[in-house]
Amino acid sequence: MSRASSRSLNLGRATPKDAEDKKESETMFAVIKTGGKQYRVAPDDVLVVEKLAGDAGAVLEFKDVLMIGEEGKAPTVGTPMIDKAAVFAEVVKQTRGEKLIIFKKRRRQNSRRRNGHRQDLTLVKITAISATGTKPKAAAKKAAPKKAADKVEKPKTKKTRAEQPAAEKE
Repeated sequence: MSRASSRSLNLGRATPKDAEDKKESETMFAVIKTGGKQYRVAPDDVLVVEKLAGDAGAVLEFKDVLMIGEEGKAPTVGTPMIDKAAVFAEVVKQTRGEKLIIFKKRRRQNSRRRNGHRQDLTLVKITAISATGTKPKAAAKKAAPKKAADKVEKPKTKKTRAEQPAAEKE
């Protein structure tokens, strides 16, 4: 292969145009720590993390923010965490990972053990990134509790003779 032909091939490298498109779509990002792992997140990202408490629709707050960056500005890096910074996310659903088989064998001992494991996972959607830790208004609306007026009253049932007071029986 000649030098000229190898230059024309794009071997999986990002072209300048692709890099510009990516920069425009990601204006703000953060690096958070949860479940012993670190994730680079941006608003509207959906990611799978280790199980977190909360039902679908619940709003979560990640306080372990390692870094926050914006387009055109130098990133803010924590030592090790950024004080007051928070990332807000909404739980999409609780799920489980694929089954892993753990097989142990000791050769020439006629000893075998087979176990399976499925990890509990949570699917979350990043709603907002805040350097000051203030909750965005949109996230606050979603977390509002339901009204108590929606409760349904039980219909009144007739009392049996045993339940009626003695004065009513006469």
